[in-house]
Amino acid sequence: MKDVVRVRALAAAGVAVTALVTAATSGASGSLGLRLDRALHSPAVSYAASGAEVVDLDTGQVVYAHNASIGLRPASNEKLTVTYAALTALGPAFRIETDVLGEGAQDGSVWRGNVVLKGYGDPMLSSADLAALARQVRGDGIATVTGRVVGDETWFDTRRTAPGWKAEFYLNESPPLSALIVDRGIVHGRTSRDPALSAAQLFAKALARAGVRVAHPAALGTADDHAVALGSVDSPPLESIVHSMDRVSDNFTAEMLTKELGAVQLGEGTTAAGLRVVYAQLASAGIPLAGVRLADGSGLSLLDRLTPAAIVALLRTMWGDPDLKPELEAALPTAGRTGTLEDRMRGTAAAGVVHAKTGTTDNSTALSGFAGDRYVFSVIVNGDPVSWIGSRAAEDRFAVDLAASEKAQ
Repeated sequence: MKDVVRVRALAAAGVAVTALVTAATSGASGSLGLRLDRALHSPAVSYAASGAEVVDLDTGQVVYAHNASIGLRPASNEKLTVTYAALTALGPAFRIETDVLGEGAQDGSVWRGNVVLKGYGDPMLSSADLAALARQVRGDGIATVTGRVVGDETWFDTRRTAPGWKAEFYLNESPPLSALIVDRGIVHGRTSRDPALSAAQLFAKALARAGVRVAHPAALGTADDHAVALGSVDSPPLESIVHSMDRVSDNFTAEMLTKELGAVQLGEGTTAAGLRVVYAQLASAGIPLAGVRLADGSGLSLLDRLTPAAIVALLRTMWGDPDLKPELEAALPTAGRTGTLEDRMRGTAAAGVVHAKTGTTDNSTALSGFAGDRYVFSVIVNGDPVSWIGSRAAEDRFAVDLAASEKAQ
């Protein structure tokens, strides 16, 4: 589930978790490996259904491993795979277009035919963007459209969710997925179940405000091959999108980027095609894929499986790439400071030192990232259901011990 929601819902519990972490680690003794193993032993955590790995970034030595090669439900740690695939396959500067196309011909100030609002999967498309597009149409000298506004979402398929999602995830954990969706589908305070049609209707209103009268009501359709460009807007660069996605753990953006990967790289705007691209990028980087199964981009799916070893290998790969390391550092929340870790590990050795991706669903929690520039780690706790407070406390103890060891070096 969207971790930022979980963080807010558990804000009151955050103080209690921090207290548990501090109490459990203040008297820790013995080797680091023993302390890390002790951190995962808790009545609220199934040790058998948990996994972890820690690697020393300087030496490449495995400092600690428990069930590191076992496939576990990763929750939002799944988004790390999409982050890597998007940045490597599309590039940090990649932007997603939204176009206005004209079907017909211009006759003075009259456009005789339809105007098409065609989406290419921008998860950040806003009402302000529609206003900018409307001004471009008016700037072309068009004051009247004899046809209608047509919403074209054919860049993606029309499946609104991803495989393996619980029914209640639809609308509650992510707006409907569509290649054409404005303001995350919110219209008059409610989430539209037909986002492309709503986008077309909103664009018709934006045109009216810009001084362009449209004769007929908006509808769904597909731009013809002879449509001409009347305007376009671009999304923020991909690097900005993934930074925001990971900091707040945004399910919708992860799923949209997954389909975008499929559409751009394979000509198929589907979750399955996008995940084929993700797998290919991971395999090309040498990430161990035994035990890995990806069913969606967000980690909401009950079918998802990742191993701690795979996550650690992926993080090490990004850390070692001078082009990707700054993107990773900008995307990961910081303990006690930012994003989904803002309320966690405050007042501990990890505050400001641990940078990690969180994950929270009913049956999984996870924490994967870095303790300073010394250790890379991944912890995944599964359960049916999982104890949010207990598992988060265990993960935080684990991270605090790593941070304390890093500071002691």
